[in-house]
Amino acid sequence: MTPNSDQTNRMVHSYKNSITGFAAKMTADEAKELLKLDAVVSVKQEKIFSLHTTHSPSFLNLNPGVGLWKDSTLGKGVIIGVLDTGITPGHPSFDDEGMSFPPAKWKGKCTFNATSCNNKLIGARNFVTSTLPPTDEDGHGTHTSSTAAGNFVKNANVLGQALGTAIGVAPHAHLAMYQVCSDVGCPESSILAAMDAAIEDGVDVLSLSLGGGSTPFYADSIAVGAFSAIQKGIFVSCSAGNSGPINTSLSNEAPWILTVGASTIDRTVKATAKLGNGAEHNGESLFQPKDFGSAYPLVYAGANGNQTSALCAEGSLRNLDVKGKVVLCERGGGIARIAKGQEVKDAGGAAMIMMNDELNGYSTLADAHVLPATHIPYADGLKIKSYINSTSNPMATILFKGTIIGNSEAPAVTSFSSRGPSFESPGILKPDIIGPGVSILAAWPFSLDNSSTTDVTFNIISGTSMSCPHLSGIAALLKSSHPDWSPAAIKSAIMTTAYQINLGSKPIVDETLLPADIFATGAGHVNPPKADDPGLIYDIKPDNYIPYLCGLGYKDSEIETITQEKAKCLQIKSIPQAQLNYPSFSIILGSSAQNYSRTVTNVGPADSSYTYKVDAPEGVDVTVYPSEIKFSVAVQMATYTVGFHRSSGGSFTKPFAQGSLTWVSSDHSVRSPIAVVFK
Repeated sequence: MTPNSDQTNRMVHSYKNSITGFAAKMTADEAKELLKLDAVVSVKQEKIFSLHTTHSPSFLNLNPGVGLWKDSTLGKGVIIGVLDTGITPGHPSFDDEGMSFPPAKWKGKCTFNATSCNNKLIGARNFVTSTLPPTDEDGHGTHTSSTAAGNFVKNANVLGQALGTAIGVAPHAHLAMYQVCSDVGCPESSILAAMDAAIEDGVDVLSLSLGGGSTPFYADSIAVGAFSAIQKGIFVSCSAGNSGPINTSLSNEAPWILTVGASTIDRTVKATAKLGNGAEHNGESLFQPKDFGSAYPLVYAGANGNQTSALCAEGSLRNLDVKGKVVLCERGGGIARIAKGQEVKDAGGAAMIMMNDELNGYSTLADAHVLPATHIPYADGLKIKSYINSTSNPMATILFKGTIIGNSEAPAVTSFSSRGPSFESPGILKPDIIGPGVSILAAWPFSLDNSSTTDVTFNIISGTSMSCPHLSGIAALLKSSHPDWSPAAIKSAIMTTAYQINLGSKPIVDETLLPADIFATGAGHVNPPKADDPGLIYDIKPDNYIPYLCGLGYKDSEIETITQEKAKCLQIKSIPQAQLNYPSFSIILGSSAQNYSRTVTNVGPADSSYTYKVDAPEGVDVTVYPSEIKFSVAVQMATYTVGFHRSSGGSFTKPFAQGSLTWVSSDHSVRSPIAVVFK
């Protein structure tokens, strides 16, 4: 039977790897009729997801010729599939100098012209508009791709700042771009079609810097596609989302996904607001003019009592006297940071000082502003307001101090990084890990300098979109160094070797400059050299997730949507969420004691023994049995049990507490974070 043109036009995608099914245009009534068919497991309306947007490899202790870069041969032979806005072929970051041929298993294709793909960019397809190649009109996909696996590019910089050699985390890994986003967002049907193709093409790592908030896993196309990927041994790394610092604001919460939060690196592009009274307030700006004047009148944009003006919204300053003045604007209101500067510039302002709102605290960003500007913390903004109110002639200038490396407070969790606890599965600690996601330099389709003619074009941007490909690249390195490791083993190695201390040897802080909690950091900041040799791993096979899904209370049909296999929870012994063999613990603790077991696999020296060390969460007693685990051969497994109960006589009143359990040998320290939420 030949389909008529109407049927053909209504079919959007068909799937055979990530799920068995199709995406089509239909009415709500047609969807209800379709669901009545015995062969149909589920029907749901499509959602549109959003994107989550030189020095970082060095910050991650990845160095030429030693450690993980040496052990992994820079990711040689590993294929990273990136789902994003497209890519810029011909950019120097995607040059294939020093690259090997793609592995024989590769089945993908390149829809650019014959010369655009090479041994670096081995695949490129468009799942938004199939008739066009995946050319990046936005920049996001080019940036994330080069962060994960960009080749060496000397003399990279943005507007003269952050000068150095740009390099991806896995510079000799291959790249495949699957365009799933356009200027209207990232349709679920395109994401699922791309994951379906990537699984068949033979990628080793999938990197998705996009998401749509918390939803049941069976209704989340990324979670469904990711499960099919891990069934084929493909590692999936996803951004946690940019909805922080609000709690329970995560995307991509499924336990078979690595959920990545964002933190700072120790590089800043400094711009200091200097006031007429001599006070200086440090901030950041990527645009660093060399000839900015010594002093200008200073005004607060919201002095007229109009909140729209205070936010420097479009058109809000046209009736205010800001010409030739430094204008203090407030962050927020759904108005882009650079757009605020554009409004100041259009109104004739000389410069902008943008102060954080209280929620964003001390988290500042280096942006390519359109005029002299600096982005300062909330507390500094309040001081500048007080100065303006204290004098009849407030004055200010901005001192541009350029690129500075060595901030001892790095890494710090940035304000926008989404926070746990997980909404869909609070018994799994999320995010899993944090990594570099603030002011990250990577490839860009065009120059930010209108006078430049170079094709060596880069940009510095921020987001969990930037931290995700860092971890995708690290996963590729570990896959190259340990080709026999499962996706869960790679995740375990990343999590149990993470660190919780900044460069100044103090606890990692958040946007308040106070120690970041476990729902901001997860296991901590990624430590790639340590992840290459974790000692022990917590492995999970795909089938191990089924008792966990039954324990979530999902119906058999809902589980089948995820696993693409028949599931009968009545015949399976379901487990509580915290019983999944995860490298962390997330406990919802009432008055009754709880016990959970974990199984570790020895990937260190054959003959080794470990004893435990507990940092008990406040108000909780933690017991561990046995007190020692011993191994006599490689890849040997051992099981232990952990008990949690409320401390007797305690007066702990906080809603949650945090701690850790660490197994220690003469060579290794294997740490699992513990979150306890009291009920």
